Amino acid sequence: MANAPDSAMPVMEHLRELRSRLIRCLLAVAAGMLLLLAFYDPVKNFLTEPYVRLCAQRPDFGCDGSLYALGPLDGFAARLRISTYGGFVGAFPVILWQVWRFIVPALEKREKRYAVPFILSTVVLFAAGGALAYWTLDKALEFLISWAGHDVNQAFQVTRYVQLVVLMMLAFGIGFLSPVLIVFLQLVGAVRPRTLLKKWRFAVMGIFVVAAVITPSGDPISLLALAVPMSVMYGLAVLIGWLLVRKRPA
Repeated sequence: MANAPDSAMPVMEHLRELRSRLIRCLLAVAAGMLLLLAFYDPVKNFLTEPYVRLCAQRPDFGCDGSLYALGPLDGFAARLRISTYGGFVGAFPVILWQVWRFIVPALEKREKRYAVPFILSTVVLFAAGGALAYWTLDKALEFLISWAGHDVNQAFQVTRYVQLVVLMMLAFGIGFLSPVLIVFLQLVGAVRPRTLLKKWRFAVMGIFVVAAVITPSGDPISLLALAVPMSVMYGLAVLIGWLLVRKRPA
């Protein structure tokens, strides 16, 4: 049925297919959550390692890298957040694959050949964005702590720290997906590479605005760490789109 034309598939069959894909996505997320619950301590130590390293390098900050639970539910909430976010991130390739398998009957033969490269590039770019957020986390924390003042001792709540780190990695991962969208818009003819090239100044300005909005910490280091690579990838995405559509008739 997956290879049948879209017009030959009844509405109820579409709904059954959608339900099947959603169930598989939810099962993948649940499996990722259970895996994160089983390995919670190593994952927590991985997330807190930049903070621990920063405290060791800057003893004047008055921190030792410890996180604190200010209520009986903080520890459970932190574990639940890590497992939930991690489950979605771990299931991300499966979700993309299920989405592609659902829409493939409606695609033309020329469009289908781009599906696998799009999925692979999406996964790689999302992982690269999360890795960059993790790599710059200690520098962002150093900036934020230094602005608190010399007489302020740092005592981070475990739930808020986990939320900040996870949202930072998600924001960078989502931001790094912008080249995929730009290439896709060029392939479907929604925008021309020449137009994107002419409007590059407005695009860079928009990238910095978006980076400032989606960066949860709000510090300039994270802003630049996200906006500068996105600006470079904008140019690369325009180039890739031009290479793919240059032989098409006007």
